Amino acid sequence: MPALGPLLSGFILQYFEWRVLFYIVAPIACLTMVIASFVIRDKKEQTNIKLDITSVIFSSLGFGGILYGFSTAGDDGWNHSEVYITILVGLIALIIFIMRQTKQENPMLNFNVFKFPMYSLSIIISMIISMTLFSSMILIPIYFITLRGISTMDAGLMMLPGVLILSIMSPIVGKLFDKMGARILAVTGLFIITVTSYYFSQLTLETTYFQLIFLNTVRSLGIALVMMPVATNGLNQLPERFYPHGTAMNNTMQQISGAIGTALLITIMSIRTEVHASAFEESLLPVVDDQIIILSMLEGINDAFFVTIFFSVIALILAAFFKRSKPEEEIKKINKVENRGESGLVSSK
Repeated sequence: MPALGPLLSGFILQYFEWRVLFYIVAPIACLTMVIASFVIRDKKEQTNIKLDITSVIFSSLGFGGILYGFSTAGDDGWNHSEVYITILVGLIALIIFIMRQTKQENPMLNFNVFKFPMYSLSIIISMIISMTLFSSMILIPIYFITLRGISTMDAGLMMLPGVLILSIMSPIVGKLFDKMGARILAVTGLFIITVTSYYFSQLTLETTYFQLIFLNTVRSLGIALVMMPVATNGLNQLPERFYPHGTAMNNTMQQISGAIGTALLITIMSIRTEVHASAFEESLLPVVDDQIIILSMLEGINDAFFVTIFFSVIALILAAFFKRSKPEEEIKKINKVENRGESGLVSSK
């Protein structure tokens, strides 16, 4: 079903207005909520935990302020006071939120999971991959639809093979992970992402439809080789009692990094488009206004993709330090330390 998303969305946008997407999703979401309330049963022991409203407020201000600041920079530029103020407020609120979580018995997000090095490494790599994944899903359609004039239906078809690769490779990558571990898969996948990012930064108005399909499909293969092994290897280092907290932190960081990465790269595209437009206007090249807009946006998209190369290279270097984690071994180590501590207390008494 996820593979049909780009194709179905492209079809709807070609023949209907964009609001129809939400008209279709809304009743399905409501129906899912109703069915879930009757079908899903929580088998875990119920605990009486209250929602910390203060933490909700600071987390919203923190993550929301940073995201809004990066998004605003695309329209107003990095020199605008609103950009700095919102990002600064977001950072302060985020620091307060983190400090509050570390002091609570039942925190919204348990930051103690970052005491485990392989988990912390997996979070950083997952965040970088999310930034490149979500941003490319925005930049490629902009190139297709706005610059090349290709229909939304064809744009959806172009994204379809990549989504299919992600779906098909999931069980295959799982078996490879059991045999080879995360490091080889992550390094291979990140190398593929780095190379394809470079070719995406060299787009021209003559780049063919099938070249883009090939690049996007290969890029999706690289992402498939990275996402699951990295996340699984990180979670494997956590003790069992930290599994829910690790999953929650991983999901939160991926969503936030994807949103911030998209805002950042769209901002870079917008700023670089203006820079290139000014350069074209000052040059003596025989180009008209419409050509200036198209060529400037094309160069802006290429610059944004070029930035993703640095992200993927950083993730590639970090992936080289991956070590295979096994939950049983980690739990035994922690139990031995705890038992030693308890025996030491008994002997001292």
